[in-house]
Amino acid sequence: MVTSISYKVKGHREEYHQTLNSILALPKSPLFGTDGIRGLAGDLLNAPFAMQLGFWAGQVLKESSLTNGPVIIGQDSRNSSDMLAMAIASGLTSAGLDVWQIGLCPTPCVAHLTRVTNAIGGIMISASHNPPEDNGIKFFSHQGTKISSDLAGQIEVGLRGLATKQGANTNQWGKSYYYPEMTQNYAQNLLNALPSGLDFTGMRIVLDLAWGASAKMAPDLFKQLGAEVIALHDQPNGDRINVNCGSTHLESIQSAVQAYQADLGFAFDGDADRVMAIDAMGKVVDGDYILYLWGQYLKNHNLLPNDLIIATVMANLGFERAWQKLGGQFIRTAVGDQHVQAQMWDTGAMLGGEQSGHIICHHYGVSGDGVQTALQLTALVRQLNVSLDELVAQSFQTYPQILKNVRVEDRDTRCNWKNCDPLQNAIAQAETAMGEQGRILVRASGTEPLIRVMVESACAKKAQYWSEHLIQVVQQYLAV
Repeated sequence: MVTSISYKVKGHREEYHQTLNSILALPKSPLFGTDGIRGLAGDLLNAPFAMQLGFWAGQVLKESSLTNGPVIIGQDSRNSSDMLAMAIASGLTSAGLDVWQIGLCPTPCVAHLTRVTNAIGGIMISASHNPPEDNGIKFFSHQGTKISSDLAGQIEVGLRGLATKQGANTNQWGKSYYYPEMTQNYAQNLLNALPSGLDFTGMRIVLDLAWGASAKMAPDLFKQLGAEVIALHDQPNGDRINVNCGSTHLESIQSAVQAYQADLGFAFDGDADRVMAIDAMGKVVDGDYILYLWGQYLKNHNLLPNDLIIATVMANLGFERAWQKLGGQFIRTAVGDQHVQAQMWDTGAMLGGEQSGHIICHHYGVSGDGVQTALQLTALVRQLNVSLDELVAQSFQTYPQILKNVRVEDRDTRCNWKNCDPLQNAIAQAETAMGEQGRILVRASGTEPLIRVMVESACAKKAQYWSEHLIQVVQQYLAV
């Protein structure tokens, strides 16, 4: 196989790796973004690349682990997920590691199983909320958390042919096993986390499964708890995953909740590590509101150390100020659940997440989990005997926040947007104009070829004006 060539061709290592990089079409910019490696399936994410990635990930995971356990691989419903899962499993077994393939499952299922077994790592094949033609590869440590940037960097060094290792022991090969029944351990863990004796009998709940990884598991769990379930987009479908549905396209579930006179609705993304809620009036309840309501419940039950919530720079200013008014502490991180997770470990916080619906509660797990969040929020509504729309009305008012995206096809341009002087000048001008009554956040997406522009202000007109101005500057100087 191709991995062994670099060890056999003495004196031609540099030429070999130039050829390998050409075959794999590795970009000059970093491979790992905010959520693993993501891109167009068949382009960067092809079988030769995935096999090499598996091999080098195997080398790094073996060195960083004190045990000799397997690597767990799960996947979403994308058509390319089988190809990538098999290729990366081939690379892992070539590095001498066993592989446990568990098939279709939510991303937090891989995180959970990696944590509670003797696995030395986990891998999820998914591009989360991205369209069907994309895919991604996410790595987890033996603790069930996203691997550190240091380990990701070591894997990338190997991929780029800069490692000094002499390769795998070719007398020892790993084996690949298929254990889809392991997903039931995760499902039972979600049920066990709910208050004893609590059920959802009499509640009508709409679920949008986005044709993705939660298509079977989420409806089954809500039904087991006695809820009447209306399921949308509830078959695994690699051609339609996330297409006009799920957590980033809420129109259909908003209509369904009202049409069926449901108590609640929940929309997951393709790998179910995030969720957006819908109240009985059809209004969106995003991650900021979920964090506030869940945090308030935990705070009132003395289950929130230091009354601390971890959020990201995207969290609404209204949420932050309302939480502080309750006497709570609030810390922001960079966008990405791994940044939230890291800050939670550093501070001892038990609750954190993102406006987009990645919610982490250390009482029950160590990863963003859409299905868990949906179950827990439903349990909160049932225990308080108050509708979700009433709870939201009693919480806080968001500041007008406008988020727009500009597609930037060139990866290097997307990564180097900070060097664009006209854009930096426009940002400074907008910040001066809004003062303490607003915020501006311009950033490159870590998962898609986009520049994201967010403007937030107590004054809706100012938010609209400055967002439009900044978008024009990005389109003029950075867009294709």
